[in-house]
Amino acid sequence: MDGPVDVVLPCLDEAAALPGVLAAMPPGFRPIVVDNGSTDGSPRVAAGLGAFVLHEPRRGYGAAVHTGLAAATADIVCVVDADGSLDPRTLPRLAALVRDGDADLAVGRRVPAGRGVWPWHARAGNALLAALLRRRGVPVRDIAPIRAGRRADLLGLGIADRAFGYPLELLLRAGAAGWRIAEVDVPYHARAAGTRSKVSGSVRGTLRAARDMAGVLR
Repeated sequence: MDGPVDVVLPCLDEAAALPGVLAAMPPGFRPIVVDNGSTDGSPRVAAGLGAFVLHEPRRGYGAAVHTGLAAATADIVCVVDADGSLDPRTLPRLAALVRDGDADLAVGRRVPAGRGVWPWHARAGNALLAALLRRRGVPVRDIAPIRAGRRADLLGLGIADRAFGYPLELLLRAGAAGWRIAEVDVPYHARAAGTRSKVSGSVRGTLRAARDMAGVLR
């Protein structure tokens, strides 16, 4: 792919996953690890593996993503979780859809790679939110944490949420702006051993994320 692509990886206690995630980063895709208050040495691990590391003291997925997006310098920017559940080697396909003019925003639809990968409570909440988005004209079946778009356009959407509602607000604003949104299947794996999901890892986490996203839908 012509030209570099920056990859924002919001990170909270992902030291065990980072070696595998960063090793899988495709050539020309530059990792920006945004640490959101880790206590397990994640920033040191990321820096030791050659990633550009930023620190975002405000807790929240959206805060970390926004900080990374603001610091990126490439025209096209991808976002992917740092927990090992999504393979960075799928990023070139998403970035190409944007670079070739086939989409303004390319997002992944998670396809579980095995049984038990995606807990029922997280999958149910995701399906409900995606259905609500489709009713508003946004053609997606997942609120996936992997996507690609042009940096200037993404910043121009003016996304205000700094918590778990960020990806939902992104899709809502992109749909309202008439963006062409392409959704492609991506394999969804179990998180790396030694890490724990802040959302799907518990019913409480899922409910907290649902609360943030419900606020976006009001």
